[in-house]
Amino acid sequence: MAKAQTSAGILLYRRAAAGLEVLLVHPGGPYFARKDAGAWSIPKGMVDPGEDVLVAARREFAEETGHPAPNGEAIELGEVRLRSGKHVVGFALEGDLDVATIVSNTFEIPWPPRSGKRQSFPEVDRGQWFSLAQAREKLNEAQAAFLDRLPPD
Repeated sequence: MAKAQTSAGILLYRRAAAGLEVLLVHPGGPYFARKDAGAWSIPKGMVDPGEDVLVAARREFAEETGHPAPNGEAIELGEVRLRSGKHVVGFALEGDLDVATIVSNTFEIPWPPRSGKRQSFPEVDRGQWFSLAQAREKLNEAQAAFLDRLPPD
């Protein structure tokens, strides 16, 4: 049996007066346009065969935000399994990013359906800083486990 697909991502966090805040991204495209609670994610993407998972996480962070992941020692947050069966390996990095400057790579799909046309959409349409409590509501349910694995502030 083939191993499930693996993605890797970075949960960027910063220390604020009220406690830790985390950067989450909202998926772009028409399927997520009206979804909010449970639809957000850490910046993540597929690990290429033979690729180091941290290298993949850093690459995907840059592709989805338009910014390199901050330097510093990444804290491994382990792995979660999504309902789709895909595995996500998470890493935490402390840093800051102006969400107004996020520019994502794009993907192309047939749109509108059965129109014969193809349209391009950003992989991520926006990012936002959230408190841990807010992030629990916004994050994909399986990825919420990464919040519990962050270092204490």
